[in-house]
Amino acid sequence: MTTESESFPRRHARTQRFTLGAPRSFTVAPDGSRVAFLRSGSGTDRANSLWVLDPADGTERLVADPGTLLGGASENLPPEEKARRERSREGGAGIVGYATDTAVELASFTLSGRLFTAGLRDGGVRGIGVPGPVIDPRPSPDGQLVAYVTGGALRVVDSGGTDDRAVAEPESDKVSYGLAEFIAAESMHRLRGFWWAPESDRLLVSRVDDTPVQRWWLSDPAHPKRDPQHVPYPSAGTPNADVRLFVFGLDGVRTEVVWDRARYPYLARVHWSEAGAPLILVQARDQRSQLFLAVDADSGATRMVHADEDQIWLELFPGVPCWSPSGQLIRIADEGGARVLTVGERPLTGAQLHVRAVLDVTAHDVLVSASAGEDATAAEIGEVHVYRVNELGMERLSQEPGVHTAVRAGKVTVLVSATPDRPGSVARVLRADGKPARTVLSHAEDPGLTPRVTLTQGGARRIPCAVLMPTDYDTTSDTGTPLPVLMDPYGGPHGQRVVAAHNAHLTSQWFADQGFAVVVADGRGTPGRSPAWEKAIKNDVAAIALQDQVDALHALAERFPLDLTRVAIRGWSFGGYLAGLAALRRPDVFHAAIVGAPVTDLRLYDTHYEERYLGHPGEQPEVYRRNSLIDDEGLVDAVEPARPMMIVHGLADDNVVVAHSLRLSSALLAAGRPHEVLPLSGVTHITPQEQVAENLLHLQLDFLRRSLGLAQTKTQR
Repeated sequence: MTTESESFPRRHARTQRFTLGAPRSFTVAPDGSRVAFLRSGSGTDRANSLWVLDPADGTERLVADPGTLLGGASENLPPEEKARRERSREGGAGIVGYATDTAVELASFTLSGRLFTAGLRDGGVRGIGVPGPVIDPRPSPDGQLVAYVTGGALRVVDSGGTDDRAVAEPESDKVSYGLAEFIAAESMHRLRGFWWAPESDRLLVSRVDDTPVQRWWLSDPAHPKRDPQHVPYPSAGTPNADVRLFVFGLDGVRTEVVWDRARYPYLARVHWSEAGAPLILVQARDQRSQLFLAVDADSGATRMVHADEDQIWLELFPGVPCWSPSGQLIRIADEGGARVLTVGERPLTGAQLHVRAVLDVTAHDVLVSASAGEDATAAEIGEVHVYRVNELGMERLSQEPGVHTAVRAGKVTVLVSATPDRPGSVARVLRADGKPARTVLSHAEDPGLTPRVTLTQGGARRIPCAVLMPTDYDTTSDTGTPLPVLMDPYGGPHGQRVVAAHNAHLTSQWFADQGFAVVVADGRGTPGRSPAWEKAIKNDVAAIALQDQVDALHALAERFPLDLTRVAIRGWSFGGYLAGLAALRRPDVFHAAIVGAPVTDLRLYDTHYEERYLGHPGEQPEVYRRNSLIDDEGLVDAVEPARPMMIVHGLADDNVVVAHSLRLSSALLAAGRPHEVLPLSGVTHITPQEQVAENLLHLQLDFLRRSLGLAQTKTQR
């Protein structure tokens, strides 16, 4: 229970950035009679329950409560489930995910590695005794069976709890069936490893053999008695897992899906629906060519439906490829300088939209999320809208400025909207005519903080920016009194920070209220503008990302009261990498840096991500050297003056391992450069621990004040 006297960092941590208690993970029944979703009981409750809403009258019904099902016992997550949650950046508890049959009458989920099913019509919940721990249970489309993974094996059980049997069993401890390999989950955003046939009589199942992958050992220095964690990690230039795909009958008889795996080793997407044959998307290792293949489920043979090539790289998108009900291929493509929706071979959108995801497909239209294209106006900065698109044109479903997404089935749409002038997000159930019918109750807490944010563009390249001033800053009386600057970017691929949404800017506003002008800039490489904008960083990530931060800062200083003699930068992950670059390569601009979980030696990050932007390190070693924070000898470029740097890293991080920060610290020490290192014991890449998240903000503030020579004034709550 929070109180008004609690500080923003405490509330921000306790509420997991004010996301707890908000409804999420919506599924709409095809007949429109039910909407299933997850929600915790309050703004500080991490444990999600499964709910069903009746769109007709707005009534909500609790289907499954984790506290009741576990009898009050604490959750005990198996290692495989912890890994899945880390890959999906899941910080919640309880029922964090579920799957349903086609009719949305039966749901399956896990708690503490145990399998549960729930009737979404009658609300009955059943615990099913099967070998465990259970990972990723999914009902068959007809609801008669549930498939799940345990111990690397794919098993199937009747939804009533009888006749449990193995469908695919691993040949060794390095082989698993039905789970996504590390890079698929982390960098391709494919979190699944098996897919039911529409007829519920067989499954497509991925087989992952980690034998070729190098082994890393991640230890816990705070607990030296514990054995190190054994992690297969395919870093840039090293072998990937061997990934194959099979069609399995329920009797265990298997047929391998055949394609040129030597040329196209990455299994990026799998789709199987009533509209056509199984559809897979496979990529070459350099990600400059890919094939859309239809699978003969009886023989395993494949035929090419479409092929793509790009001299830079090919992006992967949510929701595609898939079939339309008439059997046409639906994909998102970079054509004519724009990112377009294509049905068959016909683009249905043009340069006016930058399509980001396909949300739903019917015989009448395709529902997509998209932002304005390359010619977006300043008024459209950071907005993402939902559109209905067909051959006759397009219609925007979301009306108010903000960031929107949607889930649809039949005549019911759930539109989830975050806007600049309202805390959190609002989930509305829309009628067939697009008019709101119901609003789903949210228990998320009000942050008690309103960002004073200006969304604008900076520099000749019109870099999208957000500028946040202290809440009490009076432009009338304080004219001529510039403020110290805190650059607060992510600044890299797949990480848009300049968005037209209230809660996205809360932490930046808290720093602003401590006496800073906070600047967030989305330079080249960040998503949401155009293919050329995103792909400009190829082979030159460091120089381009850093230059755009500098250009944005200098352009904004002409319009806002920024003190360019006191500029700091903070960031996490790619943002931490960018902060390190700023302090080391541009000390003439940046005077202090908080470097959180940075990738410092780019050869130590995963193949699919790093090789997309920098190629193969064996073929382009110079590209890796010039883009790394440290060079091959572990030395930092001797640029003076040295700037204060705080390096922060979780010791349990299995994505950006702590070796990155340790190598940077060693290089700084060898170069005689003072710096601070803050190790976070037991913390992974997403830092979900409440006390760590809270105190990390206070420690960063203290470092910034010390480093910039600012008075230790009382911290604003």
